[in-house]
Amino acid sequence: MSELKAAGITDPVLADSYAQCKKLNSQHGKTYYLATLLLPASKRPFVHALYGFARYADEIVDDLASTLTDEQKSEALKGWGSQAIVDIKNGASSDPIGRALVDTVKRFNIPIEYFEAFLHSMEMDLTVNEYQTYDDLMEYVYGSAAVIGLQMVPILGALSPDAYEAAKKLGIAFQLANFIRDIGEDLERGRIYIPIDDLARYGVTREDLFARQLTPAIVEAIKFQIERVRSLQREAAPGIDMLEASSRPCIQAASELYCGIVDEVEAIGYDVFNFRAKTSTWRRIKVALPAYMRALRAR
Repeated sequence: MSELKAAGITDPVLADSYAQCKKLNSQHGKTYYLATLLLPASKRPFVHALYGFARYADEIVDDLASTLTDEQKSEALKGWGSQAIVDIKNGASSDPIGRALVDTVKRFNIPIEYFEAFLHSMEMDLTVNEYQTYDDLMEYVYGSAAVIGLQMVPILGALSPDAYEAAKKLGIAFQLANFIRDIGEDLERGRIYIPIDDLARYGVTREDLFARQLTPAIVEAIKFQIERVRSLQREAAPGIDMLEASSRPCIQAASELYCGIVDEVEAIGYDVFNFRAKTSTWRRIKVALPAYMRALRAR
């Protein structure tokens, strides 16, 4: 309640919507949620609202509608997404999650195009199972990850227009790190997010991946993807200083934890078929405690 009060959210119905978004964040995005705690209380509800929207759409695709056909999932996603866009345009929503989203968009004047791009990528997940080139993949990643960073910037507070490009790159790095970690899980869904051309560079075929046997060629292909994540992280790093000081510890921690997933992939010997790389509790503490002290000083 103190977060809502600090953010100036007093309407009970609206407050309940923000509370539901926060619950989704705490239950499904533990690392992301940990990072939000480093933000000033006045900023946190709005970040929860963005997460709530993204998570709910993702659940339609992968979780809540797991018993439905792809066609039924597509209809459910389009119906919910179309209404969300209409609500944003109208500036009001009766949806339990949508209320907080619309309020956040209005307060920070976040472009509606970001949400349209996100929904487009969610629909792609129902029809596209692989991407031939990195550029092809970027159509999906722009909507699934880059726009998340772009949506966040107005809330975090941009001190320079260049903060947006950096946020986009960091969002892409987060997504690519997840792709590497989830190679095995995505295969179970029939999806390959590593570009086919990148695999071919090391002599790896889609059949090799589905065989789920770690080979030297697959290891080299994964190493190439890891370097791409680290390169994007390095390019995005200067953008953190382009944000309000009170927001920097959060994004620094998120960068270390999310991009740090590739360190954990290395730690399991790149065997993404038999193990799931996880950020240890110790590493979270090691990152979070110094970040917390920086956050206190910034406030």
